[in-house]
Amino acid sequence: MSQPPSSPPSPPVHGLSPADGLSLPVALSPDMPAVIDQVALARLYGEPLFAMPHDLYIPPDALQVFLEAFEGPLDLLLYLIRKQNFNILDIPMAAVTRQYLTYVDEIRATNLELAAEYLLMAAMLIEIKSRMLLPPKKVAEGQEAEDPRAELVRRLLEYEQIKLAAHKLNEMPQFGRDFLRAQVYVEQSLQPRFPDVHVVDLQDAWRDIVKRAKLVQHHVISREELSVREHMSIVLRKLQGRKFLEFEDLFDPTRGMPVLVVTFIALLELSKEGLLEVTQAEAFAPIYVRLAYTPA
Repeated sequence: MSQPPSSPPSPPVHGLSPADGLSLPVALSPDMPAVIDQVALARLYGEPLFAMPHDLYIPPDALQVFLEAFEGPLDLLLYLIRKQNFNILDIPMAAVTRQYLTYVDEIRATNLELAAEYLLMAAMLIEIKSRMLLPPKKVAEGQEAEDPRAELVRRLLEYEQIKLAAHKLNEMPQFGRDFLRAQVYVEQSLQPRFPDVHVVDLQDAWRDIVKRAKLVQHHVISREELSVREHMSIVLRKLQGRKFLEFEDLFDPTRGMPVLVVTFIALLELSKEGLLEVTQAEAFAPIYVRLAYTPA
């Protein structure tokens, strides 16, 4: 039997061939476009569009894009003056006012609230132009007539300086925008580090000792000369050979308030000179005192 003639192989799609191991359709749909490699411009109801339809109608107000490029009336005026290289000390009011009103007419059609501030500046420009058309006022001999544009020039120069300063500040590196602060914890020692004793905790401990001293005090009037250096030596001798000593054990309430005060001052002096350390195991825990030493 004679076999029917085989149909010619279909062209590869997007550079693929049957040898690549991909299954290809036997026959393309008659609705598919003849050009396969062309990129679709859009999809309409799921079907690709490879060319714009000739009967496509887009209403004029279907899409509006408004670019707010100016931050205010002064910014717009400064842009018009600098773009055309006008002398800011001798502004051609007619040309600048005409261009300014053209822009205001554009934004009035889209955003009336935004145009209110620009309309106020437009009225100011028209007033300045009308004052320039009038004869100048008579002034005393030797004085120059006032320029109606002087106030506007002053505001423009101040605005330009502030704008340049703001631009320079914005170019400076900012935390959180241009860089982040690196935080790395480095363990320098395996020895336990006790939390520092706050001043408030030390004050509370001192008040407790004062209260205890008042319970055993005697009303004896006497004069006693006490030496801070001597009590510093006493405190150091008490700490010799001991790792820790509780803060309250350094004071003897039976000896009276003057001795307690001098002992407390001696304790502060020793801590200031770095001869002893005041530590605490945790918050609200008892306060301990020990000799300061430098580990090997």
